[in-house]
Amino acid sequence: MKSFTERVRDIVRKIPKGKSMTYTQVASKAGNSKAARAVGAIMRSNYDPSIPCHRVIRSDGSLGSYNRGGIRRKRELLKAEAAIFTPAIFQNKRRVTGGSPTILFR
Repeated sequence: MKSFTERVRDIVRKIPKGKSMTYTQVASKAGNSKAARAVGAIMRSNYDPSIPCHRVIRSDGSLGSYNRGGIRRKRELLKAEAAIFTPAIFQNKRRVTGGSPTILFR
């Protein structure tokens, strides 16, 4: 049986370019919907390039931190993947999807 950390890494590894998931969504999919902070801690200690931790964002649409170059680098990576969004788009999508901000990109 895989540990929570292994499940989180597997889930994040499968997030495709141009898409994202929130820390809460990753935690839920890994089996513990209340472990969003644990997901953040796992991503903070991740240096495996096969795990695109820059694709995990906060539930409010903000980027959160990034251990491989900070928020500026995270924004650059998301922009390069055509995954940058604006708060207005985020708010609109959040209402449309009933509060589940899965893929919020142009």
